Amino acid sequence: MSSDTSPSIPDRPQAVLLMGDLVVLARQGRLVRETISRGLVPLAVVSTDTDLARLDAARSDASHCLHGLAEVVQVDDARITSVLPAVQPLLGRYDVRAVLSVGEVFVEPVGVLADCLGLPGSGSAAAVICRNKLLQRTAVPEFSPRWQVVPVAQRASFTLPDEAFPAVVKPAGRFYSSGVTEVAGQDELTAALAEFGDDEISLVESRVTGPEFSVEAFVQDGEVLWSGVTAKETNEEQGPYFTELSHTSPALLDEADEAALIRANTQILRRVGVRDGMTHGEYRLTSDGVVLMEIAARLPGDAITFLWELATGEPVEPVMLDLALGIPARFPAPRRRARQQFVDHPHGVLRDVTADGTEVSWPSRDDRWPLMAPVDADAEPGTRGVLVGRLPGDVLGEQLHSGHRSVSVVVDARLDADLDLAAKHAVERVSLHVDPV
Repeated sequence: MSSDTSPSIPDRPQAVLLMGDLVVLARQGRLVRETISRGLVPLAVVSTDTDLARLDAARSDASHCLHGLAEVVQVDDARITSVLPAVQPLLGRYDVRAVLSVGEVFVEPVGVLADCLGLPGSGSAAAVICRNKLLQRTAVPEFSPRWQVVPVAQRASFTLPDEAFPAVVKPAGRFYSSGVTEVAGQDELTAALAEFGDDEISLVESRVTGPEFSVEAFVQDGEVLWSGVTAKETNEEQGPYFTELSHTSPALLDEADEAALIRANTQILRRVGVRDGMTHGEYRLTSDGVVLMEIAARLPGDAITFLWELATGEPVEPVMLDLALGIPARFPAPRRRARQQFVDHPHGVLRDVTADGTEVSWPSRDDRWPLMAPVDADAEPGTRGVLVGRLPGDVLGEQLHSGHRSVSVVVDARLDADLDLAAKHAVERVSLHVDPV
């Protein structure tokens, strides 16, 4: 869909409406600068998870990437019925030419609002489906694991035959691996189901084995114009959880497997009906083919957008804005390989993090991400960033989900270089200063 279908409103500034909390707005702060550079006014919608005083401090700091963010609206939650009434005053004051979801929680209201305004976007149906694993299983059963939905009233009595274990219990609507648990037997299954709220949909799925990947894609007018495969490593071998411990973009895998993942992702995006935007699909590559874990109508999390920037030499934010504005877009093929590697941490109270030869960044504390600028295609391997995702005083322990991770390094190298060695050397230069508890 082209933005030409939405006529310009005279005498009102043209604007771009970004929806996402401070943590993701800061991560993708180039969206604000890019919006301003195109003569448009950046606006934002945030939830109560954002400290408005911190956001205002960033906006007033000329050195911060969010400087120039013109207006911010805070909503109690990200439901469509909360967001759409709250943005009406902005729609009255501005000619909104694009709406983007910068994080997971606002995918649905962004999809619906873009449709209401006649703007490019994922599409209302795709936005809803991509926020609910039950709907995804229903939409593309041929790419799904074996699964059952367990109603609230049946959680205590739901059983599986012994041969169905191990299984995986999932909440249909959460994100960041929250609540996803492998269960080895009936007692664990019953206990895991009991952890979900009465307002949550719970799924029980077969345990899919095989390496895990994500496929990032740019979609315009319903056609995939670029795809990239990211390899993932999780902590599933050490316990029942699926916390991501590394991302490698592009994945190092043979052409047939890469083609199979991209082909499956493309078919799923078409079936779900994604129209415009950046997408992030998660898959297992098994002996029987590609199995969908989750498809999301949003940009990827962690530092994956930076990995693709390091790999291709081009940032993703200008492309995201092109797609949201209905401008023909393009993105290059990778010419390097980049990795985000999370560091094992001792259990205890975090006091500090240091790294030999690299500045340490604390996005969770300072609301700033480091500049990880691409280097020449044939440059030597290097560390591009050390990121701390926790705060001084936090207690570090078992990594049950993504929020329990602490420190990561971002490295890149030539496509034919030993990235494992580069990541190992980068991790060895990082020291976590932790007080025992």
